[in-house]
Amino acid sequence: MQANNEVSPEKELEQITGITCIYIPVSNVYESLKWYQKNLGCQPTNHNPIKPDMEIAILGFPDHNGNFSEAGLRCTVPALFLITAKQAAGSYGFTYDNGTKQAVFCFITPRIQEMYERFKENGVKIEGEIRQTCGPNLQFYDPDGNMLEVWQP
Repeated sequence: MQANNEVSPEKELEQITGITCIYIPVSNVYESLKWYQKNLGCQPTNHNPIKPDMEIAILGFPDHNGNFSEAGLRCTVPALFLITAKQAAGSYGFTYDNGTKQAVFCFITPRIQEMYERFKENGVKIEGEIRQTCGPNLQFYDPDGNMLEVWQP
């Protein structure tokens, strides 16, 4: 297809239809896997054996029946790939010129207050309190210092 041809929306899909995975650099995949399970409720898929010296883990977010969403054209719940990357571990997130920190991506939850309480109980490093920018949201860090965010619609 040439760039200047008109495309009918009824006949063609959008260029981007979802997000299938997010790659997170960590220094210890095994320990990070346990942290993500405990704090975010994700579970390892059966793609990689779970062992202390593992270099990659693929985590999914099971539904209330324990099922993972399938990868596909309209994937709305991405998998997390925890990957050993000692030099890049802790690099997710950035800082605005005014010094404000920002996560690179944001999870969705229907229960942000419960997550906040669980994070406090588990000693998760939290960036302030639940904020009300575009709805309740909370920024926090994984053990490597990667900044993550969760939002409640």
